[in-house]
Amino acid sequence: MAHEAMDSTNRRTFLQTGALATASAMSLAPGAAGVAQAQDAAAKTGVIPTRPLGKTGVNITLLDQGAVRSESLDRLFRTAFASGIRVFDTAKVYGTEPAFKKWFEQVPEIRKQIFLVTKDMPKGPGEMMKMVDERLASLGTDFIDLFFIHGLGDEHSLDDAMNFVKSQEFKETAEAIRKSGKAKFVGFSTHHKNRAQIIQAAADGGIVDAIMLQYTPWLDKDSALNKALDACWNKGIGLITMKQIAGKQFGDKYNGNILEDVQRKVPMLADRNLTPFQGLLHAIWTDERISASCVSMKNTDQIRENTDAARRYEPLKTTDILQLRDAVLAAGQTLCADCDGRCSVAAGTQAELGNLTRFLTYHEHHGHRTEARRQFANMTDAARDWAGADLEAAREACPGKLDFAKLLPEVNRHLA
Repeated sequence: MAHEAMDSTNRRTFLQTGALATASAMSLAPGAAGVAQAQDAAAKTGVIPTRPLGKTGVNITLLDQGAVRSESLDRLFRTAFASGIRVFDTAKVYGTEPAFKKWFEQVPEIRKQIFLVTKDMPKGPGEMMKMVDERLASLGTDFIDLFFIHGLGDEHSLDDAMNFVKSQEFKETAEAIRKSGKAKFVGFSTHHKNRAQIIQAAADGGIVDAIMLQYTPWLDKDSALNKALDACWNKGIGLITMKQIAGKQFGDKYNGNILEDVQRKVPMLADRNLTPFQGLLHAIWTDERISASCVSMKNTDQIRENTDAARRYEPLKTTDILQLRDAVLAAGQTLCADCDGRCSVAAGTQAELGNLTRFLTYHEHHGHRTEARRQFANMTDAARDWAGADLEAAREACPGKLDFAKLLPEVNRHLA
């Protein structure tokens, strides 16, 4: 394995994580029986199963098409829809909203058949209604199903982000947006290193309908993030995962020794005839708290692979999830989905190592090159300056075991 062996206490903790999280979710979920019925029906009919989005009263497909820039967006949208995907995710900064407008103009009936998510970046609640109007115009529709505050915390202080989701102004604004019919539901996305605190604050506030978060399926049950997700589950806040993994060719079309090595180390993949990324999706969906996973599928091969995974979804055993975790860490990633900033602390630096590698992932794997450079440029000098950092200590502390000594020079080469 690429990481140190766990002591017996930590191993017991990890072994308990998946089973306890799932058992807790199933016992608490008012719609748990409905989820099981939907999975059974999907297995029999070959359609993509759905899950409730919190307490919104809406069921959404397990798989969510992330609309990244592509020369063939029209084809991707149509393939995703024909394959059974009914959730489509975009944002102002993605530059893909006009493609939806074109699609709706060409096939007007499509609009009411999909669950449409878009995002914008208000500094405060007072900007939200205007941004919703702008998103409607760009999308060419008169309603959005779910409007997200994009990357909450990225351009706010932690205190501001936490106060945002609990404030009376936000509550009144969200209610006004819903009442107007311009957006049925309101929430936020976050990949902040302190997202556990932001998500906990949102659960305490009870205002948002849904949250999209950077997520890994092997959360420690005692972690702050896992407890925050439990709080959201109890409040009926829908949870959608994003930024599940990235690294080398992991998640891309199956080829190369890296993926073969992952398959060799995880017998469950061969037993179920799953690629490593399909196995990862099954691991994520084993957590019943998760409503759906947003994946930026960039070609029809990826759509076919991921929709196949959704149709054939079955919960994984905890031992299978742990084997998959170990193999994934050994394969080498560029993104730590469990980043909480401990890497920078261990390295003795103010540089935001987790964000630097995340922006590299945007540039190299997700195709968001302009956005990657924009976010890099918006960082403070201290947040970008990793000179003198103990990168080996950072790697040891990182939950994803990122090889910062190799990745950070690539950050400078592509983004500086």
